[in-house]
Amino acid sequence: MSIDFSKLEAILASHPPVSASLIPVLQGVEEEFGYVSEEASRYVARKLQISPSKVYGILTFYAQFHLQPTGRNMLRVCCGTACHVQGADRLLNTIRDKLQINHSLTTSDNKFTLQEVRCVGCCSLAPVLMVNDDVHGKVTTDNLEDILNNVE
Repeated sequence: MSIDFSKLEAILASHPPVSASLIPVLQGVEEEFGYVSEEASRYVARKLQISPSKVYGILTFYAQFHLQPTGRNMLRVCCGTACHVQGADRLLNTIRDKLQINHSLTTSDNKFTLQEVRCVGCCSLAPVLMVNDDVHGKVTTDNLEDILNNVE
């Protein structure tokens, strides 16, 4: 996929051209394109006068950034301590089986991308599944199908 540099320039223009703008610029790229391609990360590095390795370090440190295109809907299974104890692994495996995908991969129709996250801050609702920005608590293998069927 080729980058639309006019959109990239607009994102860069909305922030001061300094290294402290790196994360907000990358967030803008992620929001605009759905992920941060290698081409976009190198362009941002050059424009902000930051080494490409520093940009890559930020992209791989924060879970909010994706290096590959993602599906239209993001499924995030919380695997923090409370969710783990309440069966997050079972939930992850069930989703993988139902959608025929693996961790951090996207379904063949680009409808879903599955992600394992450390904590979403809803420990009392464990186990937790986020579908895009919607939090579903006390998810079981029984109610999982209803949740997935209600996603556009």
